[in-house]
Amino acid sequence: MSEDSGAPALIELDQARVLRDGRTALDGVSLRLPQGRHTAILGPNGCGKSTFIQLITRQLYPLAHVDGRPAVRILGQSRWNVATLRARLGIVTGAMHDDLLDLPGLGVLDVVLGAFEARLAPQDGDPPPAAWVEQARAALERVDAGHLADREYATLSTGEARRVVLARALANAPMALLLDEPAAGLDVVARARLLRILRRLAGEGVTLVLVTHHAEELVPEIGHVVLLHQGRVLADGPRDEVLVPDLLGRAFGAPLRLEEGPEPRFVLEAAGDA
Repeated sequence: MSEDSGAPALIELDQARVLRDGRTALDGVSLRLPQGRHTAILGPNGCGKSTFIQLITRQLYPLAHVDGRPAVRILGQSRWNVATLRARLGIVTGAMHDDLLDLPGLGVLDVVLGAFEARLAPQDGDPPPAAWVEQARAALERVDAGHLADREYATLSTGEARRVVLARALANAPMALLLDEPAAGLDVVARARLLRILRRLAGEGVTLVLVTHHAEELVPEIGHVVLLHQGRVLADGPRDEVLVPDLLGRAFGAPLRLEEGPEPRFVLEAAGDA
């Protein structure tokens, strides 16, 4: 166990098993992610990362244990209203962006105000409460996007849109963020800007749970890594003990090493390299 094993659990999986399309996508996965510990869930495509996210967001459900014990607990609870959950655990996924693009004419401020669906909504046609608007604008400022508040969401660049979705996740002041490949598809400048924001949020006390296969997203604050392989946990421990060539090679099925630095990257070793 790590030095923060006594911290309250943010996410706990107890032998969680999930089937997708008749196959096992997660196979008896047990994890404990404490609050305050920035963690990456890492692995190649098909290893179970997307299933993990959908399990936490209650888009998928685990098989029931025979003895009735819960396979998933979030903040100590096994039963959650999805809207309430998203107010406690900010969630940022690529699917959110796609869904928002399907709503023509949607304003940036309205995107962020959508975070308050967990609360009692005003009557149709009524303006949102001033407190909601203030919180939404503050969240946009927090991710360097306050100047975008009056724009239409569909007119934003990919980097701007990603920051707006992040602001939506922050609007309810969650204690943690669950991030699904947050910098995927961004150019080098937009990616650097987003990662700086994530580092700042980590420094402000927001726990980061990063789900990715991109080495460049592994900001220095990520000190713990869970390595997935074929729906199982291959390794779970401190970053410098997990991101080693032997384990990376087993997870990704190729001779791989992590090259640390200002922009970490995975390096594929050529045959015969040391």
